[in-house]
Amino acid sequence: MASSISSKASKIQKNHSPSSHGTLHKSVPISGLLLFLFCIFSLNPPSNYQPFSRPTTTPSSSTNISHIVFGIVGALNTWNSRKPYVESWWRPNITRGYLFLDGQPTPEFQPWPSNLPPFHVSEDVRNIPTFPKTVRLIPARIVRTIIEAFREGDKNVRWYVMGDDDTIFFVDNLIGVLAKYNHSKYYYIGSNSEFVKSNYDFSFDMAFGGAGYALSYPLVEALAAKLDACILRYPRSHGSDHTLFSCLSDFGVPLTLEKGFHQIDLRNDSSGFLSAQAQTPFLSLHHIDAIDPIFPSMNRSEAVNHLMKAAKADQSRLLQQTICYHRPTNWSFSVSWGYSAYIYENIIPRSILCRPLETFTKWRRRAKPPLYMFDTRRLSSDPCQAPHVFFFDSIELTQGDHDEQVVTTYIRKLPRGLPNCSSTGNHSADAITKIQVLSPATTRLEAEGIECCDIEYDGRTSATQVKYRPCLKDEVIA
Repeated sequence: MASSISSKASKIQKNHSPSSHGTLHKSVPISGLLLFLFCIFSLNPPSNYQPFSRPTTTPSSSTNISHIVFGIVGALNTWNSRKPYVESWWRPNITRGYLFLDGQPTPEFQPWPSNLPPFHVSEDVRNIPTFPKTVRLIPARIVRTIIEAFREGDKNVRWYVMGDDDTIFFVDNLIGVLAKYNHSKYYYIGSNSEFVKSNYDFSFDMAFGGAGYALSYPLVEALAAKLDACILRYPRSHGSDHTLFSCLSDFGVPLTLEKGFHQIDLRNDSSGFLSAQAQTPFLSLHHIDAIDPIFPSMNRSEAVNHLMKAAKADQSRLLQQTICYHRPTNWSFSVSWGYSAYIYENIIPRSILCRPLETFTKWRRRAKPPLYMFDTRRLSSDPCQAPHVFFFDSIELTQGDHDEQVVTTYIRKLPRGLPNCSSTGNHSADAITKIQVLSPATTRLEAEGIECCDIEYDGRTSATQVKYRPCLKDEVIA
């Protein structure tokens, strides 16, 4: 083997002419110099080089409320009416975050209440020398609150959650959802609009800012250095959320869709939509001022506070739809926990009851179908298709046979005003004035899970009971 190698080496040497030796001597120093420069720039990149790579470390503990910083965008001219919305979900000395206003609060708002997030006056983008006059000021101000929240320097932050002052957040559900994700990686989490035209005008892959969205800490850290440059690339953007989406698209960070963020690009009576929610934790409720009060006989802030009574008891089930049947009367029950309960005088499949009743109207008057990002049911005067409607009234904790139970009570606000469903064997539900729903106090509803229920009704009272229970193996809800 050695002689063979020696022979091959000898042949190679013989094949080199004097000129080839010269070329070789010249190429060796050049190759060495190129290798040296490659190592220098690879191991020690220039100071202005900022790699945008995804961290890979694993979370060391479960996400909790102390790991979240909220950035809330407000305006002085609407703050007086929207302050109650923030008060309804903000937890003094527990939640962390800031309210970013477009000016110094006037004397009527002073002294600043301790039960509200501390306020900051947003930086006036007109004073930023690099920004041209073509930059839209309001979108630029709003999207830059991400930078301003980051510059506060809060410690032990995993997530920044951004929203508007007319956005209601359901913090316990939000914590549970964010805990699913590795906060040390780049995440942009939110949802699109319920209205097709809104998504068409902006993007079907964009998180709408009113509904709120969550950004992981390392992503915000990267944005803090690059967001102003993004604003300059998109100076005519019509919305702050679209500016952010465009910027993150340039970075290669896609939207992670969580349907629990609700933009509520709907108008008027939203009860049909809220009574048939997708099986996912309810995270936010936006555009409170664009819809009717969500409970009848209340103003908007009263209605929001009423919903929060149920939210404080059990957010995991809040507005989650549960469907079951009472065969002796041929009734179908649809319960939106903590909000409403419907009785239909007919057995209607779950696949139909999951579609919201179109009590609401479209966000933009001139928009043409398709209108919504979900299937709907038209309102009907057919007594076999129209529900008896009950709204959440009260909540209490009671001791059940085996464990504690949460009892939510729903009462009828108005008579249905229709004759009975005349199908054979169906019974009238006109006499029912109250529905009590019993759910376990010690067991949270798992994300994207459903529960089954049983109906107790003896026909001699004006009340029924709906008892939640785990679904049996292979149980069909139909």
